Amino acid sequence: QLQLVESGGGLVQPGGSLRLSCAASGFTLDDYAIGWFRRAPGKEREGVSCMSRRGGRTVYADSLKGRFTISRDNAKSTIYLQMNSLKPEDTAVYYCAAAKKSPIVLGTWCTIGENSDYWGQGTQVTVTA
Repeated sequence: QLQLVESGGGLVQPGGSLRLSCAASGFTLDDYAIGWFRRAPGKEREGVSCMSRRGGRTVYADSLKGRFTISRDNAKSTIYLQMNSLKPEDTAVYYCAAAKKSPIVLGTWCTIGENSDYWGQGTQVTVTA
């Protein structure tokens, strides 16, 4: 079965850190741009961070620069999102996605992940005291 499987969400206090993982099952991520998206309660899905196929280019939501870091390990077909200095407004369901379209306009794809080939099931991140 071809899918993305996320892990690493949970409950954390403001200022804390979490690392999300997203593993590809049944395929490899080498030929895919990858990204993280989130949907907060009552809000639309938004892009968090995305990375090009070879990892040479990354984009981040302006409000998250310096706090979140995206990375990928193609040998493990896994992508990561390191989240530091978490705030209550980071509370959301986080989704990973992969897109094979080439070339891809990374910044455009990273707005909401339209035309992604695969989506993870989502993992809840709750930031609260």
